[in-house]
Amino acid sequence: MFRAAFIPRTNPTFFTAPGVVAALLGLVLSTVGIADEKAPAADTGLLPLEELRTFTRVYDHVRNGYVDQIDDAKLLEYAIKGMISELDPHSAYLDKEAFADLQASTSGEFGGVGLEVSLDEGFIKVVTPIDDSPSAKAGIMSGDIVIRIDDKPVKGMDLNKAVNLMRGPKNSPIKITVMREGVDQPLDFDLLRDIIKVQSVRTRVLDKDYFYIRLAQFQLDTGRDVAKKLREQLKKNPNTKGIILDLRNNPGGVLQASVEVVDAFLDGGQVVYTQGRLDNSNIGYNAEAGDITNNLPLVVLINDGSASASEIVAGALQDHKRAVIMGTRSFGKGSVQSVIPISNDRAIKLTTALYYTPNGRSIQAQGIEPDVDVERVEITAIQKGPNTTEADLARHLGNSKGGQESTSKDRANQRISSAELLKEDNQLHEALNLLKGLHIFIQSSPLAAAATDAEVVPEIAPDIVVQPKLPADTNRE
Repeated sequence: MFRAAFIPRTNPTFFTAPGVVAALLGLVLSTVGIADEKAPAADTGLLPLEELRTFTRVYDHVRNGYVDQIDDAKLLEYAIKGMISELDPHSAYLDKEAFADLQASTSGEFGGVGLEVSLDEGFIKVVTPIDDSPSAKAGIMSGDIVIRIDDKPVKGMDLNKAVNLMRGPKNSPIKITVMREGVDQPLDFDLLRDIIKVQSVRTRVLDKDYFYIRLAQFQLDTGRDVAKKLREQLKKNPNTKGIILDLRNNPGGVLQASVEVVDAFLDGGQVVYTQGRLDNSNIGYNAEAGDITNNLPLVVLINDGSASASEIVAGALQDHKRAVIMGTRSFGKGSVQSVIPISNDRAIKLTTALYYTPNGRSIQAQGIEPDVDVERVEITAIQKGPNTTEADLARHLGNSKGGQESTSKDRANQRISSAELLKEDNQLHEALNLLKGLHIFIQSSPLAAAATDAEVVPEIAPDIVVQPKLPADTNRE
């Protein structure tokens, strides 16, 4: 959720060229006041006089002595960008194009290669490729360092400028060069830009009774979409046995959407709270009563591309012991950015708070540690030859209870399906197996046994039939 503070506008005032520096200094001093040159200004709210003098001297030298003449408006914009770029990797000045791009990415459609990136010590680092985007299809991975765009070095480049270089019309070519850990030489990727339509929520059913939800990004409607998909699935199959929530390579997005996603799985309780210097930065977010899934077993998949809002969801469900978190440690972005418009088409994206999980944990620069650590690896199943089963034998007896027979062909098809999932995504395969185990455990627990009215007779041995006792007045022969 973006919280915007609007600044009232006044009619513009123009200064002649010789008076620009003096007017700038006078405006700053009259607005915020000055501190004594020797007194610390950090706790007083006053600006240090000597540093202001230094700024105006530098401004004057650049304005008059730089090899190319640059107008004052552009110089002041550069000063603003420089100030904000030194704060942290996620704060930024948004000019007209950057502001429009941010609004487009929040709504879910823009033109480019589909990379979520951040600034890391002067380098452009890939947080995650967006699902089904040109970069994802080409094989660019989380953690890759972009070193060139169309053979132009990007080290030290402003993040917004690098993003703008990657944006462009559909089908226009672009070359992205990255360095990857464990690979000695740079990797070149020749891509064609496309319209990036971020489909936030995708679902499918695994093994008939297990519901898989993939969240690619947290957009304005993500929470409502998740709740809708869950209700539709549970109505269609009331016997759904478990849910997998896949947050891998999800860079985050709208804070309120993450709260709404957690709300779908919690029966009330705190989801997240934020703390900052301003009063309106100290906010707590809570789930409403009522778990849509009625406490179905839940596994959440994360990796090092899961950031921000993804970590809010994983952290809340982990603290409430509502889900098993599986995968690898998440990205570790525990800060909240507010987009503050400063004009009709410009804004600043400013880090205004840190967020904390319900148990008071900070994720910043640490990430969410999974309950079950599973690396993404390539696994090949050992191929087994066809085995004969009882159902394959001629003149075999049928199942007296009407159960479906299981031939060697049936079992081979089941193994192929399982092996394909294992080869395609071993983490998802492990999550599904864990859900199956949780379902069995819950069904066999004392609470589950007490919930049924039927008398449960323990099985003594698989091949021994225990006859029920006969009534006392029954005749025997």
